[in-house]
Amino acid sequence: MNVRSHDSALRGDLNLQVGSQAHGTPKTVVASARQELRPAGRERLIVVEDDPVTRTMLVGYFSENNFDVVGAGSCAECRQALRARTDLVFLDVQLPDGDGFELAKEIQAASNAGIIFVTRRDTDVDRILGLEVAGDHYVTKPINLRDLLARARSVLRRRSIDRKAARNHNSIAFGDWIIDLTRRELLGSDGKPVALTRAEFDLLAALVGADGRPLSRDYLIEVVSNRQAEVDIRTVDALVARLRRKLVGSGTPVIATVTGVGYKLALSERL
Repeated sequence: MNVRSHDSALRGDLNLQVGSQAHGTPKTVVASARQELRPAGRERLIVVEDDPVTRTMLVGYFSENNFDVVGAGSCAECRQALRARTDLVFLDVQLPDGDGFELAKEIQAASNAGIIFVTRRDTDVDRILGLEVAGDHYVTKPINLRDLLARARSVLRRRSIDRKAARNHNSIAFGDWIIDLTRRELLGSDGKPVALTRAEFDLLAALVGADGRPLSRDYLIEVVSNRQAEVDIRTVDALVARLRRKLVGSGTPVIATVTGVGYKLALSERL
């Protein structure tokens, strides 16, 4: 199921949307009305996409799958929609009034929403930049809607687990470091933050939360990206190597290799 196969079926919905705008109903008013009527318990999704056919398709599909969905055709409209609580953002990279990567940084700073890039830009450089900057996934068009739905649910499940962990243990000390799960920060013994990428932080948080139990490389692939197609075992090994270089000072290895399994935290944790 992809964009091309849904264009003709959804043009009627698109014409209806355009027609309502032609009668003078501002899009921001429509979005506000939808926010007011948002059913309790439904996750809120913003689709940031300048192509109206693709945007309408995504809004319709995810609305049918029990999401509260708001469409945005530009960076400005996305910023307006972000004034309400947001759980997940589908974000195009090329937008009429700005760059999607820069907007992702704004979203990350302003909210705890997950970010899935949905774009035609399919170079390795763009994909790596998207995942390093802020993205949970990087999806290229044409879109497989069922695959995108699975990715969205996976991101939301993981973030729900993170929120529960943060409520139970906002900060956990191990060795010379303190990891703050709410602020997503790692502090050294001097109280200064240690710079970590999103993937590095997610992997370290999983190891800290495992209470010394070893975690398999396959599980850590899921932690880092939720999709094995995006990363592999070598990626996990590279992230561990980078963390080991950053977490020095106690004289004791922070991350231990468990032969035939994966990795575990080698230091005792304390609250």
